[in-house]
Amino acid sequence: MLTRRRKHILLKFFSLFSVVRGYNVLVVVIAQYLASVYIFAHNKPVKSVLLDINLLMLVLASSATIASGYIINNFYDSEKDLINKPRKTMLDRLVSQNTKLSFYFVLNFVAVVFASYVSFKAVVFFSIYIFAIWFYSHRLKKRPLVGNLVSAILTVTPFFAIFIYYQNFEHVVFAHGIFLFLLISMRELTKDLENIKGDLALNYRTIPVVYGEKMSKLMLTIVAVLTIISAVILILFFKIGHMYYFFYLSIVLLLVYLIILLKSNTKTHYLILHNTLKFIIVSGVFSILLIDVSIVLNRI
Repeated sequence: MLTRRRKHILLKFFSLFSVVRGYNVLVVVIAQYLASVYIFAHNKPVKSVLLDINLLMLVLASSATIASGYIINNFYDSEKDLINKPRKTMLDRLVSQNTKLSFYFVLNFVAVVFASYVSFKAVVFFSIYIFAIWFYSHRLKKRPLVGNLVSAILTVTPFFAIFIYYQNFEHVVFAHGIFLFLLISMRELTKDLENIKGDLALNYRTIPVVYGEKMSKLMLTIVAVLTIISAVILILFFKIGHMYYFFYLSIVLLLVYLIILLKSNTKTHYLILHNTLKFIIVSGVFSILLIDVSIVLNRI
């Protein structure tokens, strides 16, 4: 009996972990700290950055807000996900909608508490961020182009919080931000192509549904070219240490992406394209370590 109960609790945990995309939240936490050490606060001692309580509170507030965002997004997309992601949806449904919503409000409250440690401005920032995520999930997600644009902005917002905190206005920060924003924009549009079946069934007015797959592919091609150009600019005009290896790899993968995109016409093809972009984004997080290890060692 006890074993069965433990299994039930474990399944509930994995279900909730799946709903809040715990692995994505962890990647964002790592990305925020690496970006702080190597980019936003590269002129400060590493120890002072890692032990900065205000930074920790901002990261925790971001994590709680992102997790709550996944919950509310899961709540509104439950029917669509049942069509597009039946296996994941069955796991997610092990936790009731009431439990998810309760956890959603708890996470938002906790996020504001963490932000309040830093400043009143941080509380306002995260309160607006929380509302923006809800408004996107409730209204904007079903609007073509606007939904994609807002989703990409919301994804990079946690880094914007760190950017404001350190007030680093160097051009390299904006260059990295543009590259990341373009990659995420590509991922959002690719997800729309991947999920077109569910979007059509539930009348989601995404770009592929409204303008068709050909127009979506054309838009993706344009954004991919812009992303490649931004990578080339980072390689040629900014001091990024050995991170240029990552950008060279990104350019190659984006060219492969474009080749596959031209021939793609099934959900499997779009899933491959989506995973390619996810790989670039995640590998980009850890490649921040390549910017300049020697400088970091000298700052310890």
